[in-house]
Amino acid sequence: MQTIGIRELQTNPAIFTKAMENHEFAIITKRSTPIGIAVAFDDTVVSQGLKTSLLIEGYKKGDLSLGQFCTSMGVSKENGMKILSLMGVDVIDYDFGDDLKALEML
Repeated sequence: MQTIGIRELQTNPAIFTKAMENHEFAIITKRSTPIGIAVAFDDTVVSQGLKTSLLIEGYKKGDLSLGQFCTSMGVSKENGMKILSLMGVDVIDYDFGDDLKALEML
């Protein structure tokens, strides 16, 4: 995510364009106070809605865990994993702690 001041946006719009081309979120600020958010447009925004699209992107980039994604979507972990897999997002539900416990027992 990138923060871009309104003055910087006026003098150097290429910064904003580059963020959108890289599918990054951009927070627009005026005097260091957020006044808006910009999101790159793609087909997911149209087909799934803005909220779902933002949450999927957040998960893909590692900004959200699977639990955070599911909580934000208001779905169970199982349904959240289904949503992600239907959108072509790799989902790994792996508990490394279980392996550590097994190693300790050995």
